[in-house]
Amino acid sequence: MDMDASSLSNGMGVENELHVLAVDDSLIDRRLVEKLLKNSSFKVTTAENGLRALEFLGLGDDQKNNLKTTGSKVNLIITDYCMPGMTGYDLLKKIKESNALKEVPVVIVSSENIPTRINKCLEEGAQQFMLKPLKQSDVKQLRCQLMT
Repeated sequence: MDMDASSLSNGMGVENELHVLAVDDSLIDRRLVEKLLKNSSFKVTTAENGLRALEFLGLGDDQKNNLKTTGSKVNLIITDYCMPGMTGYDLLKKIKESNALKEVPVVIVSSENIPTRINKCLEEGAQQFMLKPLKQSDVKQLRCQLMT
């Protein structure tokens, strides 16, 4: 998991800073999303796959047996749809099955505009489905939605 110093501050920074977990197996796409989010004053943590994201959120296999889940607080999760091992859809389902995280908005991104895939994700609880490449205007729109 890529975590920079701001990700490790545990909320010591700006009180109203929104924290986003960005999940993508492509380093280039991960860096692009991270840059766009930081430009819009988001705190960003990145993960290279769904399993790493679940570990960060406190839903990893080794954390399921803990009585007290100390999952990290995020305001939004942005995940790629097509990833090896666990797709963005699978990650979405795991998040929505969790009592602690089911209210966290999840945005699925993909370079493929497949209506059945989009509908499946929205029906499972995704807040939005966006096409790659994400643009600064997309991130600003997400920020506005989170602030309301």
